[in-house]
Amino acid sequence: MSSRPIHFEIHAVDPEAMAAFYSQLFGWTIQKWEGPMEYWMIMTGAGGEPGIDGGLMRRMGAAPAEGSAVNAFVCTVGVEDIDASLAKAEALGGSLALPKAAIPGMGWLAYIKDLDGNILGLMQMDPAAA
Repeated sequence: MSSRPIHFEIHAVDPEAMAAFYSQLFGWTIQKWEGPMEYWMIMTGAGGEPGIDGGLMRRMGAAPAEGSAVNAFVCTVGVEDIDASLAKAEALGGSLALPKAAIPGMGWLAYIKDLDGNILGLMQMDPAAA
């Protein structure tokens, strides 16, 4: 078995609000799990496509303090239009953590914060980025 990521998890003070944020931003399907604990399953795309699915759970402590260093395993989501995705994230209550920058020969990368200050990357592939 290879050691590739197979699942991610998002922690949220208000899981229902966070589910709406990610559903509206990326079109992900998020459903409450009917298991023995409070948990939401996140399906990021169709089976057979590159990528992983994840989960959403209620945060068990305080949200990250503003300005604190990243203390997480940051996931990056592929997007078709980074500028439109950044604008949509902000309209949904998220904020910019790191402005759009070129990754020469690969594309455009930016970091955003979700409703709880969790950081995630957005990447638009573009071999002409410089």
